Amino acid sequence: MSVKIIQKRLESYQCHSAQEEDHALREITQEVALAALTRSDFYQVASFQGGTCLRILYGLNRFSEDLDFILKEPNTAFSLEKYLKNLSIELRAYGYQVEIVDRSKVEMAVKKAFIKDDSLGKVLQLQHLKADRSMSKIRIKVEVDTNPPVGGFFENKFLDFPFVCALTVQDMPSLFAGKIHALLCREYVKGRDWYDFLWYVSYRAAINLKFLASALEQAGPWAGQKIEIDSQWCCAQLREKILSIDWQAARNDVARFIKPSELSSLDLWKADLFLDRVDKLKAFSMSP
Repeated sequence: MSVKIIQKRLESYQCHSAQEEDHALREITQEVALAALTRSDFYQVASFQGGTCLRILYGLNRFSEDLDFILKEPNTAFSLEKYLKNLSIELRAYGYQVEIVDRSKVEMAVKKAFIKDDSLGKVLQLQHLKADRSMSKIRIKVEVDTNPPVGGFFENKFLDFPFVCALTVQDMPSLFAGKIHALLCREYVKGRDWYDFLWYVSYRAAINLKFLASALEQAGPWAGQKIEIDSQWCCAQLREKILSIDWQAARNDVARFIKPSELSSLDLWKADLFLDRVDKLKAFSMSP
């Protein structure tokens, strides 16, 4: 294994700007980290989820920063320590000189760590970035939810870079349910959530309502209320949220994560677009 594998992978992106090249390097690092975790029992106990999961395994057309995971079963004693050691060994084999910092706290359900590297750009042949100036340190956050909502389902997916390997991921209805929870409960505007919402609707994804109900019971304004969640309730809450959004702020948030060719589509980001998508969502089946 060597940095040549990373160089070849970078060239396959055919980047046209410094931003695209920076995103490509981070995404390549994410893929190496995902594969490294298959060297251990990590995917026996945890599942990949979130925006990077959609990007790498389903072709979501926006860059995503973090690696998000959820345990298959609650485990307050879960520790990232041994897995971070494996990550460090694997990344170094590909030319990284990483610093991995574990920010986990015993009392917190979500365990956190950061993968940092500022050396890779200095040994690669970059077309747009200048390693000594415009290239910032690669920084990837790893999060693992150790107290997952109940009702999620999992499936196997495969990566072919940097080697063929199998990952455990949440199935699509469970992924969409997690995104709906974020849309309804996040206390600030995150345009990337709404970009993903449009993608899920275009994908005709169902929503795992049991998983959504469990997540809402755990955290957010409906926590502890034991409300009945069905498709009508879900769509009504989405409409209410959409009418409260500052869509300019949402556009600003997502703009740096998409390609320049997509930027003009953000002009459509107004309440009527998303209300129309909610109406379309109603036509899909929702998983009980």
